[in-house]
Amino acid sequence: MDSEDDTRDSADEDFYSGGEAGLALSDDGDADYDFADRDSDDSDDLISHRQQQNYSVLSETDIKQHQADDMNRVSTVLSISKSEACALLRSYNWSVSKVHDEWFVDEARVRTAVGLPEKQNEMPNERELTCGICFESCPRESMGAASCGHPFCGVCWRGYISTAINDGPGCLMLRCPDPSCSAAVGQDMVNLFASDEDKGKYERYLCRSYIEDNRKTKWCPAPGCEYAVEFVVGSGSYDVSCGCSYGFCWNCTEEAHRPVDCSTVSKWILKNSAESENMNWILANSKPCPKCKRPIEKNQGCMHITCTPPCKFEFCWLCLGPWSDHGERTGGFYACNRYEAARQEGAFDDSERRREMAKNSLERYTHYYERWAANQSSRQKALGDLQSLQNDKLEKLSDIQSQPESQLKFIIEAWLQIVECRRVLKWTYAYGYYLPDHEHAKRQFFEYVQGSYFSYCRFHSKYLSLKGILLLLLIQVKQNLVWNAFISVRRKNFRSISMQTAHLKILMTSVQSWLD
Repeated sequence: MDSEDDTRDSADEDFYSGGEAGLALSDDGDADYDFADRDSDDSDDLISHRQQQNYSVLSETDIKQHQADDMNRVSTVLSISKSEACALLRSYNWSVSKVHDEWFVDEARVRTAVGLPEKQNEMPNERELTCGICFESCPRESMGAASCGHPFCGVCWRGYISTAINDGPGCLMLRCPDPSCSAAVGQDMVNLFASDEDKGKYERYLCRSYIEDNRKTKWCPAPGCEYAVEFVVGSGSYDVSCGCSYGFCWNCTEEAHRPVDCSTVSKWILKNSAESENMNWILANSKPCPKCKRPIEKNQGCMHITCTPPCKFEFCWLCLGPWSDHGERTGGFYACNRYEAARQEGAFDDSERRREMAKNSLERYTHYYERWAANQSSRQKALGDLQSLQNDKLEKLSDIQSQPESQLKFIIEAWLQIVECRRVLKWTYAYGYYLPDHEHAKRQFFEYVQGSYFSYCRFHSKYLSLKGILLLLLIQVKQNLVWNAFISVRRKNFRSISMQTAHLKILMTSVQSWLD
């Protein structure tokens, strides 16, 4: 017994000194941090598994490096300059393999199509040459020519290149100013004659062309994001996560929507933005004025309707007849005998049926859209809570629990799972909206799974809230302090009891104030 008490006291000292035993004590007095370490290893394995992805995020530096590597490969294999390699890659959408295939099949045809003469033509070896644009005679040193050898003065080259760059990305396919020549004007000529500002624009166009013309790369669609994503086509899931934390579908560039297919997402987004639902609402909740045909909504009151100026036509809401023909004999202000009689004869069947169908369709769409939007809002809130937890709350949790933040990273993983749950749950409502009504078994199973998933998400969201985490940690700390007090009673160390009680009061006060 004395040995056990000594062991517990050693644990007490570790707890108050901020040691590892403050979290949880085992029967032999050792801290249970072995479990935390194993959890950490499992979490590392999970993260390592997630990093084995079929895409890579590219920054501007990465894009330029990829460009340079591709140009070096083509230049080395084909024994051409880097400027010519750049022109070839641009013409074949930055596909190195396609450049090699086309080049070795018919080099002459490729050179003609791209504008690369077989041999470099030099300018005439004369002291003065005539510019082909301004027709001024200029010293040979101030002239310049592309691979075709047509001479133009530096001023004309500068103006020609500047105009092309300011016109947009078409400058990447610039050709010789001579109308009869189709030789390519490459990046070497731009670097030689363009201003620094124009050079910067040209490099940006070149960088963007590498992403936009390449079928393996796309820009992240998030507003303001400058990252690109390189994807291994045909490698399974299309869901990618950019360096800006925005997740999107590679195939359709919409927000990540797995497991719902892209066509369903496209139809759902189009329906949300289309005017068809507005027309359905008008048809379901209004009737046209019998005189001016403007739609009128009635949400309360009697059946006596007066159209707005300048029409001011008065009519019955039920039968749409003039109100002058109505009165006590036709049912008064809240009924219409003429409408009931005509309805029994089938006079209003078609219009009522159309209105009822439109109302049912609108109610069904509203049901799914409201829940879709609610889960989107919940996901945004979860993302905000996650960011707050990462920026501020995790540090406070670490101080309260006397643990390093690395031991609490499981909370971040849990919040990420909640965000993912909300995303999946949101898109299940788009899937459910387009699920055929006649497939009853499939719909019942879908609604069962969706309900279970919703309950799971709500349960974990509740217990992963910041207050829930803090209260669980507080309970754990209180259990440790109560045990320490119990050991002190057994050893008649009343001074230790008072210290532990004071510590518990301070801790509870600080946590409660932070929760409030």
